[in-house]
Amino acid sequence: MKKKIGISYTETNFQNYWNWFTAADLGDDLELIELSFEKNNVKDIELCAGFLLTGGIDVAPCYYGGAPDYPGQPDFFLPQRDEFEKLIYEYSQAFKIPVLGICRGMQYINILEGGKVLEDIGSANLIHKKVAEDKTHQVNIGHNSMLYAIIGAKNGIVNSAHHQGVTEYILSNNLIANSYADSPDQLIEGLEFKDKTNKSFMLAVQWHPERMKEKEVNPLSQKLKEQFIDEVKK
Repeated sequence: MKKKIGISYTETNFQNYWNWFTAADLGDDLELIELSFEKNNVKDIELCAGFLLTGGIDVAPCYYGGAPDYPGQPDFFLPQRDEFEKLIYEYSQAFKIPVLGICRGMQYINILEGGKVLEDIGSANLIHKKVAEDKTHQVNIGHNSMLYAIIGAKNGIVNSAHHQGVTEYILSNNLIANSYADSPDQLIEGLEFKDKTNKSFMLAVQWHPERMKEKEVNPLSQKLKEQFIDEVKK
């Protein structure tokens, strides 16, 4: 039986996450399954050997004690999505299943681990917030991090499309930053567990590896995906 990678449904650009995993990536061992808050297919969570938490609409502020009104907030929130993805993450930790978080996924993992998110990053939007296309900027990677061990480089170029973010002041005590934006705002660009003892693989990034240009040759997309697939196969 093939192992399943569960991809959480997002209302924006879901197909990009699905298409990121090629037939060659999946081979005869793996297949994808959509985990959708709209379908509420909770039982399918139990079928998965790996989870990808996607980007999309802001997490409702009630989940992290945030301000009810802030610049750039969406016209509506999706608390049913927040609840559904909370179930996914809690299941992954209870049963030690690999998780990859992307953009909103990274922010929500920080929230679920007891941290918070900046409702809006203010002037840093000039560097990070998508306009017609994703922005691009450099990230600096901590040399003692799991991310560095995967990528094998101390910096790289990523795409950026977010107006919320995580800083050291609101970082969960259970997590450490493995990378930062190479910009004055010093926003956190990647997270992993501080203590990895008896933990499964968990890596979360602020950029969008599934849709970056030249993703097949950029290690901050390709090597991330390869490592995640390897962890799922284990």
